Amino acid sequence: MNLTDKVMLVTGGSRGIGRAISIAAASRGATVVINYNRNQAQAEEVCKLIKAQGGTASIYRADVSDMQQVKEMMTFILDTYGKLDIVVNNAGIAYDRLVFQMEPEDWQKVMNVNFGGVFNCSKAALEPMMLQRSGVIVNVSSAMSEGGWVGQSNYACSKAAINAFTRTAAVELARFNIRVCAVLPGFSETEMVEGLLKEEKRYLPQIPQKRFGKPEEVAQAVLFLASDDASHITGSTLAVDGGALCTVGIGRPL
Repeated sequence: MNLTDKVMLVTGGSRGIGRAISIAAASRGATVVINYNRNQAQAEEVCKLIKAQGGTASIYRADVSDMQQVKEMMTFILDTYGKLDIVVNNAGIAYDRLVFQMEPEDWQKVMNVNFGGVFNCSKAALEPMMLQRSGVIVNVSSAMSEGGWVGQSNYACSKAAINAFTRTAAVELARFNIRVCAVLPGFSETEMVEGLLKEEKRYLPQIPQKRFGKPEEVAQAVLFLASDDASHITGSTLAVDGGALCTVGIGRPL
């Protein structure tokens, strides 16, 4: 999984899974652009850590749901580094509500960031990637995209849309030597799901491996798909969920 001389954009790269991806990619030789929207201190901390370990990184603030801001971020990357090889669309939010209680703006905001961000960043990256006849887009989806979960209709739909976009874009872009894949994390130890992690007795029985995932484990899957080691893989969705998607309920104890 050598990423030497590759320029990688990681959206939502300042915390959680994005943070793990940024650090791991830099350790493999990539130049990492850490996108963030709110917490500059967290982004700077990740950037400093990468540089302290001998890597190359920079930070850029942009709301991925805003196409104009995304275009300006792409201009910064191309002006600074001259190219863009890999886009990791990781930025996402959750705003859980029952369908009956969900306001239209709650639905739209999650869709705009989670799926809209994937579309915006992929679209903005296509021209330079098509011109250089190479590129990889890895979308961080979710195991929730393949199942139902109370209160997550907006989140699950946004992630399911990412899966469909991944497959369609992979077909369209293969002729330009651009690969598009997705990773589907399950319960990973991040701030977004910290409330659920406190109820492990309730959720662990639904995971065959009987443990939650680590952001670093998701990061390794992302790096594999982003690297030349996965050169014949496109349009694929890879679950990193401890086997949760394999189950139908928790079954009877043996």
